[in-house]
Amino acid sequence: MILVEPQMGENIGTAARAMLNFGLSEMRLVAPRDGWPNDRARAVSSGADVVIDGVVVHATTAGAVADLDYVIATTARHRDMMKPVLTPETAAKKLREVMAAGGRAGVLFGPERTGLTNDDVVLADATLMVPVNPAFASLNLAQAVLLIGYEWFKGADETPAERMDYLDTRPATKEELLGFFEHLEGELDRFGFLKPIEKRPSMIRNIRNLFQRAAMSEQEVRTFRGIVAALSSRRAKWGG
Repeated sequence: MILVEPQMGENIGTAARAMLNFGLSEMRLVAPRDGWPNDRARAVSSGADVVIDGVVVHATTAGAVADLDYVIATTARHRDMMKPVLTPETAAKKLREVMAAGGRAGVLFGPERTGLTNDDVVLADATLMVPVNPAFASLNLAQAVLLIGYEWFKGADETPAERMDYLDTRPATKEELLGFFEHLEGELDRFGFLKPIEKRPSMIRNIRNLFQRAAMSEQEVRTFRGIVAALSSRRAKWGG
C-alpha cells in the first residue's frame, strides 16, 4: 500500500491498522507532510507495529513504484486517460493474479484533500473506483485502504457464507428428526388433530417442513419431544 504525500500521522496510523486487519504489512510513504517517523501514526495504529516499523519512505511516486510489476491507482473521479477502471473486488483479483505469477504489485492512494495527481496516475496500469453514493463520494484514507484490504483478504478467505453455531450441542440427525416426527404425529393422531383423513398427508408434510426449516439441534429435538410428552400426559390426565 503506497500512500502518496499523506498529511497527518493519524491517517497513516489508521491506514496501518486497516492493513493489518486484512493481513497486509508493507506500507510505503511518498513525501509525508509531517516527516517520518511519526509518533502519532504509531499511537493510533492500535498495535500495528509490524506495519509502522516496516514503512519505507520515498521522495517520489516514481521511486515508490519502480520495483513493482503492476500498480493500481485509486481515484474518486474519472481521468482523461485510457486505462482499465476496476472495482475493489476486480482489483483484488488482479493483484492476486499478478502475485501468484511471481510479480510484485501495489496500490496508490493520494493525499487526503486532493487525491492523486495525473502525473501519479499515469504511472499506474489501471485505476480503481469504489462504487459509492454519487452525492457523497468522499472516503478518508483509512476507509479506502480498508476497502481494498478487505477485498484482498476475501479473495483467499474460506469462511462459509453462512453457518450455525450449535454451542454445546450438535445438529440433529435425520434419525432423531424422524423419531420426533413420529412421536408428534402419533400424539396428534391420538387426540384427533390430523383430520379429516384425506388432509392428513398434506398436514403432516406442512408440519415436517416447518421443523425442517428450523435446523434443529439434538438438544432442541429432545426438548420438543419432552414438550409433546408433557402435553400428552397432562391432557390424558385431565381426560381431554
